[in-house]
Amino acid sequence: MKKVVVLTGAGISAESGIKTFRDSGGLWEEVDINEVATPEGWKKNPARVLEFYNLRRKQVLDAKPNAGHLALAELENVFDVQVITQNIDNLHERAGSKKVLHLHGEVTKSRSSLDPGLIYEIEGWQLDIGDKCSKGSQLRPHIVWFGELVPNMELAYRMASEADIFIVVGTSLNVHPAAGLVHYAPEQALKFFVDPNPAGVEGIQHLELIQEKAGKGLPTLVRKLLSESH
Repeated sequence: MKKVVVLTGAGISAESGIKTFRDSGGLWEEVDINEVATPEGWKKNPARVLEFYNLRRKQVLDAKPNAGHLALAELENVFDVQVITQNIDNLHERAGSKKVLHLHGEVTKSRSSLDPGLIYEIEGWQLDIGDKCSKGSQLRPHIVWFGELVPNMELAYRMASEADIFIVVGTSLNVHPAAGLVHYAPEQALKFFVDPNPAGVEGIQHLELIQEKAGKGLPTLVRKLLSESH
């Protein structure tokens, strides 16, 4: 069974109504990154940080997977599919994708501020001051903040190196370290980039551009891959 590795970014979730962080009109224009997405911001005002991610979580729970998410799940009928996502939502899982690696954390989970190995599902959309882990420390969002290491990066590099087909969707190849993943894919692997405005593609071998949004481009690509697999 051929291995398909998919790197997804904010563009695929934007079509489900989830606001991007970096784009024009995105969240980083509305809030100060340092206030809500750094360890320093957490120390200074944890209530503010919790409120920010509570609103993100509510938005995620209200959103639904779109045609792009569903198409990737459909690929599993024929291929061994590994999704590596920069997104903190759970839309891939809700669409039916079985193997999803989150690089930047998961907004639907909390973790101990004392022991990073203690991770919990959040019931509903609220995480509040006073919600504690089993060791008695305040729970924080299970998110990789700016200035923190991306713990799953080495695993992601290994997954990319095993790809027969590598698909990039909804993210520019300029945001590191995730952007470097495509360069870990074997040179002979087929590579597809689904994005209306692809960037950072110079020097990548065997790359086919599909200049569409994920909701349109991914179903087209998946139909092609499934038909060619017979």
